Amino acid sequence: MAKEKEKAVSLESVLWECRVALRGVGSLDKNRDAVISLVFLKFAGDKFKTEREKIKAQFGDNPAFLENPTFYNAENVFYLKDTARWDYIVSHASQNDIAVIIDQAMSDIESDNPQLAGALSKNLFSTLGADKNRIKSLIDNVNQINENRFHEEDLIGRVYEYFLQIYAASGTKEDGEFYTPACIVKLIAEMIEPFEGIVYDPCCGSGGMFVQSMKFVDKHNGNRDKVSILGQESVQETWRLCKMNLAIRGIAHNLGKTNASTFTADQHKDTKVDYIMANPPFNLKPWRTKEIENDFRWSGYCGTQVAPRESNANYAWILHMISKLDVSHGIAGFLLANGALGDMDDYEIRKNILLKDKVEAIIVLPRDMFYTTDISVTLWIINMNKGAGTVNGRKVRNREHEVLFMDLRTWDNNVEEITIDKGKRKKKTVLYDSQIAKIKEVYNNWQSVDRTLYSDVPEFCKSVKINESDLTEEEKANGVVTIEKQNYALMPSKYIEFIDHDLDIDYHAEMQRIQKEMSDVIKQEKESQELLSVAFKGIGYGID
Repeated sequence: MAKEKEKAVSLESVLWECRVALRGVGSLDKNRDAVISLVFLKFAGDKFKTEREKIKAQFGDNPAFLENPTFYNAENVFYLKDTARWDYIVSHASQNDIAVIIDQAMSDIESDNPQLAGALSKNLFSTLGADKNRIKSLIDNVNQINENRFHEEDLIGRVYEYFLQIYAASGTKEDGEFYTPACIVKLIAEMIEPFEGIVYDPCCGSGGMFVQSMKFVDKHNGNRDKVSILGQESVQETWRLCKMNLAIRGIAHNLGKTNASTFTADQHKDTKVDYIMANPPFNLKPWRTKEIENDFRWSGYCGTQVAPRESNANYAWILHMISKLDVSHGIAGFLLANGALGDMDDYEIRKNILLKDKVEAIIVLPRDMFYTTDISVTLWIINMNKGAGTVNGRKVRNREHEVLFMDLRTWDNNVEEITIDKGKRKKKTVLYDSQIAKIKEVYNNWQSVDRTLYSDVPEFCKSVKINESDLTEEEKANGVVTIEKQNYALMPSKYIEFIDHDLDIDYHAEMQRIQKEMSDVIKQEKESQELLSVAFKGIGYGID
């Protein structure tokens, strides 16, 4: 175990030096893109070299095979011409024009591999502002990352995750939008179980949702070929990061022809999807144009309004995702700021979403899980089919007109610390795998036909019916609270039972204990005074 930890620390030290190489040069975004782009070239080069040796062993030194991109692409490997190969870049690292060499290598990879169109930054190193010595230092450090030295199960994933996490932690609130903490993404995947079909993210950032969906499939011995990745991202550099992240891991994807706003330029307009995993920008504004005010996505939800309000896109994201889901079985797991749970400006939309019975679960997460904000956020589960049936081998009951609420804000004891700069660290709350398993177990037990598996737990979870008409006569008599009764608010605190721990105190016995203690203290004080009086009299001070 100690040996494994030593290797992990050693790898992290190498990755740290990669970041240090460009410290003080250019913007954080450019440095991030430069480091990740060079890592991409390294991994692409390693894969190419390995595949080239295989082709050579089978067909010999025949250029018709060795220089044929088809042979590489068939194995999910990018074809690289001489000047784009990692060995070439390393051997020319000391040259004055090394920045131009790297930029040309990235341009050539795009040209020779159409699936990378638009993924790699143009003239990034030439405009970085780093001298040749700094670029050489970065190349030398990246060159140390190899599978022979670091026997990680998923070295590519480990390295990409490190850089995406560390640059998100170093950035601003906006920078944090391209990266969602891995444990949260893992929770979403476990909840919606994207085993096969189309997985969609309308604001995909650097692609973490897609990566985790594939890890979920692998973990449960599923078939990756049965999963299709569909996404969209509005920020150009983040869109490129996503394409690189997925491409280097061999994950086929469709992110549209370019970066674009999901609201105003939907790249997948007529597509229905099976699963949605998303972390939309919280409280986004402005977001709409005049042309989409009467869009079909808002129809039947906005009441007297023509569209969700311009000053906050939270419910526009929800309605967009509902419009994308397959009407017979689609399911979505996405994050929103807690304000969306009861914001009265969005009352009509929230009410209609509930009356149309789209919400299955509301799970408030612990505070301080994100790198650029310390707020608590909510995981929403939207399900287009809450009826009885079989889901991935589990028999589920009819959950229509019910919502499961969970409040995890007390689960804030697990903290991980990352070093984001010299002498600067950030501590963030994380969910352990055991906690994710517990959340999933509660959710699945609540869904189960076996009603004995689930029960409400004070200060943790509660199953709540939506409408007053859904209550039995007994429930009405007992004053059972519905979502309708709470004016369609979705804050778990309005439903989950709160235990007043002060009621556990026996006030009569407690007062008797306190009075006895005070009496004892007063008695001891009197005895001490008497002893002092006697003592002083004995030495002639004349104290009465």
